[in-house]
Amino acid sequence: MNYLEQRTFTRGLEYLKMVQGFALEPEMVRVVDNAGNNNVPICTWIGENIAQVNAQLNTCLQACHECFHPQVQKRMQILGVPLAEAFGIDGLCNIVARPVTILIDVGRVAPQDWLGLVAHEYAHAHVGESGHNQKFAEVLQHLCLGLGLEPPVWEVGAMEACLRNWPHCRSTQDPLAFWMGGRE
Repeated sequence: MNYLEQRTFTRGLEYLKMVQGFALEPEMVRVVDNAGNNNVPICTWIGENIAQVNAQLNTCLQACHECFHPQVQKRMQILGVPLAEAFGIDGLCNIVARPVTILIDVGRVAPQDWLGLVAHEYAHAHVGESGHNQKFAEVLQHLCLGLGLEPPVWEVGAMEACLRNWPHCRSTQDPLAFWMGGRE
């Protein structure tokens, strides 16, 4: 690895370690491969490209903010990051972080569904709760209508199950492919 590649790798690794501080548990952020080694391709790609990914996510975050009056908008930040598969999530919202921090694994969902995933996590941030209750449903419905996404519908007694995965996002086949420079 030449000097420039080493710097890019180091920048990516430092970014991942920084984002670990915003995760609910540090091991939620995938920094190492299954053998316990630093994942050079992922860290290098992140070091080169994370600014562009985060700019796209910030565009989604701003679109969500615009659905609310400025006086009720909460201070938030959003960061793209590969999340460990063992947790089975595409994104998370750390409501105790200041500012409230949304982490999105953009490798897990199709790019055209990033806005929906951001809207889901934004609803958690706006409500300030982790559950999928009536307050969450109202905020998510408001966001979906404002963003042109399909609003949630559920059957009596099935609100939690429906909202857990609303709006529906298409999953990718290989979530880490994105983080190594591949696209599905």
